[in-house]
Amino acid sequence: MRVSHGVMARGISIGLAAFLASGGIARVPSAAPSPPAQKGLASVYSEQLNGKKTASGERYDSSALTAAHRTLPLGAEIRVTNLDNGRSVRVRVNDRGPHVQGRIVDLSSRAAAALGIRVGVARVRLEILSQPAEARTDTRL
Repeated sequence: MRVSHGVMARGISIGLAAFLASGGIARVPSAAPSPPAQKGLASVYSEQLNGKKTASGERYDSSALTAAHRTLPLGAEIRVTNLDNGRSVRVRVNDRGPHVQGRIVDLSSRAAAALGIRVGVARVRLEILSQPAEARTDTRL
């Protein structure tokens, strides 16, 4: 089947636009079968950390959809679902933590609000959606 140059060029520019929209980070779906979802407690980042550097080198922005996880690759995208109300949000891992025993993820204020979490902790489920192309192949939560 022959593809016209116009269709090919349009496909390339759509792909380029998606690449640039992702911040120039190549993403791939998880290569291996997805590990089972992780369940545990999520907490909300302290507002006092707003503007401080994260493990990825970027500044924490409470209005961004970001999270901290102990082991997932920086740049991984995960779905976090509040088990109490069924609401979910897609966030990007850009920091390490949480640093409190018994918690599995720290969420930005905006991500927590999307889940209906105002203060304290909530029971959540984490699922890996994608991770950076250069991430390790070990995707254990």
